[in-house]
Amino acid sequence: MSARYARVGVMRNMPARMLQMLSLMQSRREWSGGELAERLGVTERTIRRDVARLRELGYPVQGTTGTVGGYRLESGTRVPPLLLDDDEAVAIAVALKTAAAGVNGIEETAVRALVKLEQVLPARLRAQVATVGDAIVSAQRPDGPRADPDVLGVVATACRDNDVLTFRHQRRGDGADAARRVEPYSLVMSYDRWYLLAYDLHRDDWRTFRVDRINDATLTGRRFDPRELPAESAAAYVALTIAKAPYRYTLDVVVAAPAEAVTSRLRALVTERVEPNGDGTCTVRLGADRPEILAQRLVALDADFSVEGPSDVLEYLRSVGHRLIAATRAGDQGG
Repeated sequence: MSARYARVGVMRNMPARMLQMLSLMQSRREWSGGELAERLGVTERTIRRDVARLRELGYPVQGTTGTVGGYRLESGTRVPPLLLDDDEAVAIAVALKTAAAGVNGIEETAVRALVKLEQVLPARLRAQVATVGDAIVSAQRPDGPRADPDVLGVVATACRDNDVLTFRHQRRGDGADAARRVEPYSLVMSYDRWYLLAYDLHRDDWRTFRVDRINDATLTGRRFDPRELPAESAAAYVALTIAKAPYRYTLDVVVAAPAEAVTSRLRALVTERVEPNGDGTCTVRLGADRPEILAQRLVALDADFSVEGPSDVLEYLRSVGHRLIAATRAGDQGG
């Protein structure tokens, strides 16, 4: 009798278990039958039956080949139910509110998606989303580079599925592009720009790529085991790469302040760019792609300094200085 009641219990729980299976398949590209059975607490035979039922209901669950075989949820005519817990729902809604960051032409699409999501959120979660969203202030540069959302989607999928990725990447200097084949590791947002951290198979080394310079991104379907990252985190590695990157403009600045004090004021710089001179001063190598960024960093030094660099940048700095002096004199006369 106990076995009979056990079978009845399994049948009654089948709809909930099938929804849970769909949720698992949405979280990862591919699952083996054994993994699904372990996560759901059933046998692999039950998994096969549930998969067959899902297919009867119109959900495109595909079998995969390999040493153990498995299952994958492919795109199809019917959208599976998207199962989110409270934290995930709030995170998605808040992300949609700030989706304009670094992605070209996605603002209107994000608003439409947010409206649909808020329609199905419980009242308590709608209030939480509104509270968090109202506290967010966007400070992106309106003229900054924007990534193509289609490219970003392909790259994100490759990172999630450990799928070897091919693309063409535009070089920084002359604008020419080159073919790349990489093992994608992670996407990182830094300074209003999206970066891909990946292992470059042609150069046999880690590389960082600006996503707004990526074209023809293509998934190869070839899986790989992620390599050990030579840094504390993907964000830390990308930040270090950005700080050491060759810039269009550079300045050598002798600052009348100790190296430790200058380093703390210029947190965007790595310590190798600040060298003590032994007399209470230090030499700083500043780099940027725009002269106005260099001007901002010179102000952040908060000390007397002398500067050497390209004549056009020095001329720009002089013009900024003249405007500031004129503005302060006008203020004195007005007072």
